[in-house]
Amino acid sequence: MADQTTETESLGKVITDALKELKQTAIAFVKAPKALWGVNIPYVLEGLVYFGILTILGKYCSENVQLSDLYSGWVYSGVTGGITLAMLFLGGVSDKIGVRKALILSFVLFVTGRTTIALSGTLPLGHGVGSPMFFTLIAGLFIMVVAYGLYQPAAYAGVKRYTNPQTAAMGYAVVYGLMNLGAFFSGFISPLTRHHFKSAFPPNGLSAVFWVYAAISLFGLIFTVIVLTKKTDEKAVSQIAGETENQTKENGKESSTEKSKTENIPKVHINNSLLALFSALSSIALVVGIMIHNGEIAISSTTLYRGLPYEEWAAYAATLVFVILTTINYLIHRPDHPFRDMRFTFFIFILIPVQTLFAHNWLTLPYYLDRAFKGSMVSHYFEFFSNLNPILIFFLAPLVAGLTAKANVYKMMIYGTFVMAIPTFLLSLGPSVPLFLTYILFMSIGEAMWQPRFLQWIAEIAPKGKVGIYMGIGQFPWFLTKMITGFYSGYFVAKYLPKTGIPHSGRMWFIYGCIAMVSPFALILAKRWMQKGMKQKAEA
Repeated sequence: MADQTTETESLGKVITDALKELKQTAIAFVKAPKALWGVNIPYVLEGLVYFGILTILGKYCSENVQLSDLYSGWVYSGVTGGITLAMLFLGGVSDKIGVRKALILSFVLFVTGRTTIALSGTLPLGHGVGSPMFFTLIAGLFIMVVAYGLYQPAAYAGVKRYTNPQTAAMGYAVVYGLMNLGAFFSGFISPLTRHHFKSAFPPNGLSAVFWVYAAISLFGLIFTVIVLTKKTDEKAVSQIAGETENQTKENGKESSTEKSKTENIPKVHINNSLLALFSALSSIALVVGIMIHNGEIAISSTTLYRGLPYEEWAAYAATLVFVILTTINYLIHRPDHPFRDMRFTFFIFILIPVQTLFAHNWLTLPYYLDRAFKGSMVSHYFEFFSNLNPILIFFLAPLVAGLTAKANVYKMMIYGTFVMAIPTFLLSLGPSVPLFLTYILFMSIGEAMWQPRFLQWIAEIAPKGKVGIYMGIGQFPWFLTKMITGFYSGYFVAKYLPKTGIPHSGRMWFIYGCIAMVSPFALILAKRWMQKGMKQKAEA
């Protein structure tokens, strides 16, 4: 896509326009249909509770459940990755039962799950991996994961339902901003509750925080039931339908034609027998490897490679081979699948390295602030300092959007990922409050520069009529990021931020910085190839 060469406006005017846009967004939110309040206000509460739980979950697993840092990281990985996976399976539930019922059901599950989590630290259930406390915690987290798999798709469906085509973008922006605002508030509620109830809920008062979050979830349920009634829903839908009809009168005929074209596309039957076979074989091979590792399958060979028998390595290698064959077979029979588009596939997966910094906001940052700054105010209120990024994003996103509205999208991806990754090396110099605050500021600026452009790039690179599927699959690497980062973060925390002993956090952040820098460098190297594809699409 060629660079735009429109007249450059003054910095002051751009900032003024951005602030004006932010003000208009707030006014529009206040004047929105009442039903939209039933989505937005609970979303603030959910942002508060969700990110609040992520901030303290690692400390709770380590100190209360008494898991190792490695296992605590795996719990994180299961929760965050499980939520993304749950959305894939439960995302269509709101379409079947309706937005209102889906939101209410999800909040019922939120209350149930978070009450169960609070009970795990309140009742005398023992400690460790095999304890009733651990299984109670896992049960509560599982219910919460299922609830979130229902909730977020339903919330976004609600925004779509209660906004017209002209206000939809604003509606999604408001939801994103309010979620970050809620996350920031958790930085106040958690430490105040934790310190006040430390003696009543030993050893650290975290169970009291979970009870507060369960109560906030209950308030969210009550608010949703009271505000988002059937009457409110019907009135909002009627209002939006009227507004939409007026806006689409001019292109209604064209829309009908496009709909007709879509409906007349013939359905192609695909033989999935090989796909099912390869999937089954990959699962069997993985199970065999795990059973060998656990001693459930006896083997005569004692030859080891890096501590594992060759038979176990062979099982894992077979798993990888069958996964590759499954993927190839799936794509061969689906020539229009987004993963057949090499530029799209490269783009979404090359962002995984820099996206790991998002995951470290809850996987590593709370440990770092609690342990590297032990005995200081930063450690005492680590929840507050862990959630500075959301409030910065709340204000920075519209400002940066205004400053960079006319910039080339791909260049903004390069600049943004670079600005986000490079300040990580400041933390490699050792624990320092000024360095940490500088890191958070510039990391947030970088996020505000590239994250909103991510979906814009996908929308531009997607072929006509396939924006939806490209958007959906574009989120898959985020699932991988959360899973992968969760598996290794616990090891790094245990090695460089031990519970006892001298922390060596600088080395850890240096490694994380090197990982994150892969994204901007790869985007620079692929610039000509990627821009060529965009130019072809623009000229088509």
